[in-house]
Amino acid sequence: MKFRSLFLTLLIALFAISPQLRAQEMTPIIPTGSLSAFPTIVQAGTHPTLTWDVVLPERVSDVVDIEGPGTLVPTRCLIMDVRVLGASVKRVWTNHWGQITKWEWVPTEAKINYNGEGFTRIFYNTHNKVNSNTIVRTQVVEANSTIDFGARYLESNGSWGTWYSSTNSDYNVVALKNGDTPPTTTPLYQQPSIESFLLPYLDSEGKINLGARDIIYLMELTHTNRNDGGFDLQDMALLVSFYDEVSHNGLTSDCDGTTTSTGGNGNNGHGNNEDGVDSSNPGSAPFEDSDPDHDDERRGRRRR
Repeated sequence: MKFRSLFLTLLIALFAISPQLRAQEMTPIIPTGSLSAFPTIVQAGTHPTLTWDVVLPERVSDVVDIEGPGTLVPTRCLIMDVRVLGASVKRVWTNHWGQITKWEWVPTEAKINYNGEGFTRIFYNTHNKVNSNTIVRTQVVEANSTIDFGARYLESNGSWGTWYSSTNSDYNVVALKNGDTPPTTTPLYQQPSIESFLLPYLDSEGKINLGARDIIYLMELTHTNRNDGGFDLQDMALLVSFYDEVSHNGLTSDCDGTTTSTGGNGNNGHGNNEDGVDSSNPGSAPFEDSDPDHDDERRGRRRR
């Protein structure tokens, strides 16, 4: 044949560039784009003109700066989601040989400080109550604002342990992105007591393994000596994800100045709502839902 169609060839090439072209719900992890040719049918021995447009995926470092050990500074207006991955502070009892005879999870608290407005609670519970799929905080974060996190645990006498945050400690609270190495003298992946919730976020070399727009906060709440075997940065772990847009039922909550809410405010670990408690997801903290007949936990879909 003297003529052949380039349609199938271009279609295959286009989806090789962009397998997510039809459903861009998440930030692509590979370059995406379009490819076209003119003319689409050419005579044997001639060549069409190819035109393409390729968009490289943004990394979290393209949209958020990490200052010091863990202060986040968005470079443009974004949507932020926060999840708790683990809160594994334990209280142990030992015999006279130093062997552990009994242990229990200890209540742990995590807080956020947005743009210097003061720390507010986003989680209070024990590790066995953690659901890493639950979003404990969703909000719009403006360009050049500051975002800090901190945590502490409850002592057996009812008092609080030492408060550590990204504003008052160099190594006890750290914000890490994909490819970073946690600042411990004994690598996390070599820790004999490493919790299972951290394993998916470490590669075989002990480096952080995250999505393109994710940041993980690792916190050590019981030790300060980095040479101590107990300094393992897993007493509190938060996953922070950034998106460009949130939409729900055709409404959009974004940064264009015409925001329509789809979630709510901080939820103390119990749902996205104004009063911190949702009748559909009450949790176990000592709060009451100010409007138990209203489900505040409706959420939309996100573009990362």
